[in-house]
Amino acid sequence: MFPWRWLALLALIPLSLSANAGVKVKLTQKGLDFGRELFVASLQEKLMTIKVPDISGTERVDPIGKVHYSLTEMRIVKLGLPSSAIGLVPGTGFTMTITNAFLSLHGKWRVKYLRFIKDSGSFDLAIKSLSITTSISLRSDETGRPAVAVASCATTLGGVSIKFHGGASWLYNLFTRFIEKGLCSSLQKQICPLVAESVSSMNQFLKTLNVLAPLDRYAEIAYPMVSSPEISNSSIGLNLKGEFYNIGHHMEPPFSPAPFFLPNQEQSMLYIGLSVFTANSASFVYNKAGTLSLNITDDMVPRSSPIRLTTNTFGVLIPQIAKLFPGLMMVLQLKMTKDPLSSIEANKVTVDAKSSLTAYAILANTKLAPLFVLNLDFSVSARVNVVGNKLAGAVTLNRLDMSLGKSYVGDFKVGSLSNIFQIVLKWVVLPTVNVRLKEGFPLPSLGKINLKNTQLQILKGYIMIGTDLQNSG
Repeated sequence: MFPWRWLALLALIPLSLSANAGVKVKLTQKGLDFGRELFVASLQEKLMTIKVPDISGTERVDPIGKVHYSLTEMRIVKLGLPSSAIGLVPGTGFTMTITNAFLSLHGKWRVKYLRFIKDSGSFDLAIKSLSITTSISLRSDETGRPAVAVASCATTLGGVSIKFHGGASWLYNLFTRFIEKGLCSSLQKQICPLVAESVSSMNQFLKTLNVLAPLDRYAEIAYPMVSSPEISNSSIGLNLKGEFYNIGHHMEPPFSPAPFFLPNQEQSMLYIGLSVFTANSASFVYNKAGTLSLNITDDMVPRSSPIRLTTNTFGVLIPQIAKLFPGLMMVLQLKMTKDPLSSIEANKVTVDAKSSLTAYAILANTKLAPLFVLNLDFSVSARVNVVGNKLAGAVTLNRLDMSLGKSYVGDFKVGSLSNIFQIVLKWVVLPTVNVRLKEGFPLPSLGKINLKNTQLQILKGYIMIGTDLQNSG
């Protein structure tokens, strides 16, 4: 588990790739602090693995003369990083500062002096006021995923104390300063490489960024970065493509995302803005795949409905149907004549659709006999909600306008069919759509970072999700 998972989303990419985003992400100071806490916990685990090499040497101690000494089996027994802070460097990256850290080390000592006298014991080293300052750069790899690296690292050691136990410990106390210097130098040399290793190892986790998330056998959604991050003194903004594609065949729609801007809100850790472009790219993709077409048969109509898809039912309103095709089942073929068009206004999401509906009688030989073609122009309202790390929804019918496209059974009044097709849409078509919408589609995410305390706002041109983050890894 690596820290700053949302921070690490915010890598730099060449400005030549700049384009309007379909989805925007903003990490606030609250979110930065969440990442900072994770990073500190991870770094503490890493620093506990410090291996201090054995130290040996010779020092002259009056009046004994030369003393040969060695320090072995040294290990960290306690480490604390109680105080830390994160600071943003606009346009560049961020810095991480750890202060008032402390560690304790335990080891064994041996000495030999006057050529034949040997002694041994243990010792404890305590370091207080340890500080680590790290600058971390952000960039993008060739897939649009972020990568991080340590740009600089510095450590300072404050108060140091060492205490020897057993044997001729008094002897060691005579040249403590030499040993302290050697141990501190050894520790200091290892801290920054371990910091760099911790930061660098995050890149394996960053590859889990869902820059291309599959949805079903028809579509996937792309979340690569489309411009450099917008880093201010208090937040980091990320511009993502946020576009649906047909699987294996990426074709751009005949429209582009319009610029939009997230409001200056700081209550949540993270804000995600999904523009109307993302919704309309979904319509373009699914309509192109043919999944918005639907064959409606009688077994799809609830048994409680008084309306059946039979020539007898329709014959009540259009007598020619019952006369020409008595007692037959029917099928309705619904096809979109244009891609459904979403619009997002304050507190309101609507989808307008234009389609053709062809009614057929099913003959005894299973062939289809066309009855009529209607032009349907209908509008639905969408309710959206966040479920886990997905955006889901449901639609309800607002209005339905119909006109006759073609009749194979003579003239009739289209208005007489209004109630039937209101029922067909409400009880068959929209519930079929809602089954898919209930499944939702994945929001941009990394690894096992989950959203919690989500709040959803519908603003002009986009939907904004305010959320806190939770590490489930």
